[in-house]
Amino acid sequence: MSKADGKGKCDSRDRRAALAGPRSRRRRALLAAGALSALLGGCATNRSGDADGLAQGVVWQPDADHLDPRGDWQRLGVSDLLVQWTAVDDTAYLPGLEGAGSSGSAAAAANALKTARRLPDWTRIANEPWARNVIVGLAGRFDETSARAHAAQLIEQSRRLADMRPPVHVAGYYFPVEVDPTWKDAAALGPLLGGLPRPLWISVYDNSNIGGKALAAWLNGWLPRDVGVFFQDGCGLYTRGPAAAREYADALAARLGASRVRIIAEAFRPAVGGAFGSASAAELAPQLRAYRGHRVYLFDGPHYVSAQLVQELLALEGPRS
Repeated sequence: MSKADGKGKCDSRDRRAALAGPRSRRRRALLAAGALSALLGGCATNRSGDADGLAQGVVWQPDADHLDPRGDWQRLGVSDLLVQWTAVDDTAYLPGLEGAGSSGSAAAAANALKTARRLPDWTRIANEPWARNVIVGLAGRFDETSARAHAAQLIEQSRRLADMRPPVHVAGYYFPVEVDPTWKDAAALGPLLGGLPRPLWISVYDNSNIGGKALAAWLNGWLPRDVGVFFQDGCGLYTRGPAAAREYADALAARLGASRVRIIAEAFRPAVGGAFGSASAAELAPQLRAYRGHRVYLFDGPHYVSAQLVQELLALEGPRS
C-alpha cells in the first residue's frame, strides 16, 4: 500500500495476507432470541434479505486498491454489507476525523487517526441493493498480532469512528480484532467491548479444530451476552469442509443463541506463489448450500466474488422450485 493513499507500505507477505483476509499463526487468510433480539436490534432480526438465497450478506475489506466496491451480489440474495473496518493501521476511510475529539493529550495523540487521501463514495454505496443494511467495521490492523496487542487502543479509535458514522443505514457495528482459542488473553477483550455501541459483532475462527461445542463453550465463558459472532468457516484454506463448518455454526447457535451467530463463507482459495484467488463456483456452491438456515456473508465481495462467479453460482443452483 502506497503512502500516497495515507497508509505506510506493508511487506509482500502482509499484503498477501490482507488480500486473503485476517491473519493468524497458522494462516494468512480472513478475516473478521428473546431479550437478546432486542439488544441486537434489526441487525440480528432483519428480514429484508432473501432468506432462501445463496447468501444474505457480503463483506468488503477496504484497502487502498479497493475503495469503490461494485458487484451484483444481490442476485445471490444479498442485502447486507459488512464493512471489515473504517480505519486500518491508523488511517481512516471516513471524512471529518482529523481533529475531531482531540484533546491534545498524550493519550489522544496515541489514538490519533489520519484520513486517507481517497475515500469511498459512501452515498453511492448506501444506494446499492446489496447494502441496504450496513454493519460498520471500526478500527483494526492488517497484522493480527499487532491488533491483539493494541486492542485497547483500537477500542478508543473505534469509539471515535462510531461517532462519525457514514451516510448509510447502520444496522450494527463490528470490532475487527478477531479471536480464536489460541489467544490466551482473549477474555480481556470482553470488558473492553462494553465501551462500543450496540448492536455489536466480532468474528471468531478455529484453526485448531477443537470442535463447535468447545468453541461455543469458550466464547460463552467471556463474551458479553449482547455481542454477536461471525464464524469464519475455514474452507478457504481447507481447514474444514462445509459439512463440518455447518456443525460448528449449529453448535454456536445452540449455545449462544441463533440471533447471535452468522457465518463467513470464505470465497478464496490458495493460488500459485503463495497468493490467493477466488474459489470456483464448484467449490463455493457446496459451502453456501450447506449453510442454509443461517445468515451467510461472503468474504469478500470486491476481491473474490466477481459478476462471472455470481452467474456461475446461479447456473449451478438452477431455477427455484
